[in-house]
Amino acid sequence: MSKSIRYIFNPRTLSYEVRKRSKRHRFFRTAVFFVVSLGMSVFYAWIYSYVLGWELPKTVLLKKANAEWCSKVEVLNRQLDEYDRILTSLQQRDDDIYRSIFGMHEIPEEVRNAGFGGVNRYSHLDQYDADGLLKNTVIRLDALTKKTYVQSRSFEEVAQLSKRAGDMASCIPAIPPVNPDPTIYRLSSSFGYRSDPFTGRTKRHTGVDFALKPGNPVYATGDGVVESVRFDFFGYGNQIVIDHGFGYKTRYAHMKSISVVEGMKLKRGECLGESGNSGRSSGPHLHYEVLYKDTHVNPSNYFDLTITPEEYATMVRNSEEASEKITLHPSHRRKLKGRS
Repeated sequence: MSKSIRYIFNPRTLSYEVRKRSKRHRFFRTAVFFVVSLGMSVFYAWIYSYVLGWELPKTVLLKKANAEWCSKVEVLNRQLDEYDRILTSLQQRDDDIYRSIFGMHEIPEEVRNAGFGGVNRYSHLDQYDADGLLKNTVIRLDALTKKTYVQSRSFEEVAQLSKRAGDMASCIPAIPPVNPDPTIYRLSSSFGYRSDPFTGRTKRHTGVDFALKPGNPVYATGDGVVESVRFDFFGYGNQIVIDHGFGYKTRYAHMKSISVVEGMKLKRGECLGESGNSGRSSGPHLHYEVLYKDTHVNPSNYFDLTITPEEYATMVRNSEEASEKITLHPSHRRKLKGRS
């Protein structure tokens, strides 16, 4: 075994003497020194931390850095609170004013506040964020980003629809569906609850009834597109539904004949057919409904019966002249020919 050589001065002999030590001895001495040093370090840390209650310098630095980041995250959360408040105000204004003006449905809350499905997108933050502050902030930021995107798309829809705002006046159902000549009609039933003419029970009437002889012309009360033409033997009989856009639809029921087909574009005052007594009806009349955002509203709030028959006839004539300039699609011609 190799040995190390050390020269030590002997004051008695005034000479240097050779002292040999093995590597095992040196290793043992080094090991003892390491164990003693480690023990002293642990003892020092114990005295420093648990006896005196002080923190180690590295712990102090880490806590200081953590406090700085927590402060930054708290500032970010306060900013998110303010942005969320502003966005909520914009959402309320959008639903109550902008979308309402143009007859658009409100965006459901579950769409605005939809989260992120599927796997846990934030599980990687758990190992760095024991108190959940960072994770909650990231979740809020993602949710606010998505709500902002939904709101921006809503504003885009409103902006596109506002470009057609000039058409809105002609699309709203604003005239009576028949010529308001008091000698040819009477309002036999109004909107609201009434006694059902067949059962005698109180039931909500979703429109107004114009009692008049079969064969009187029925006119579109606003510009729109024919959404459906159908016959219901136990209900409305021959009926037409027109989609006017901007949230408005109208229904014309119990008609004798229909002169339009689904998909046709109509102008206000254009003839739809003739009044009658088809379906479940207690007498000849036209049942007329106005729907706004798929909810029945009182039609009397939209038409003015004080308009003179002459003014009404002039409007119808102008509408007929305008409709004659529109070329009817061949498929519509075949459908109309089949009806006749």
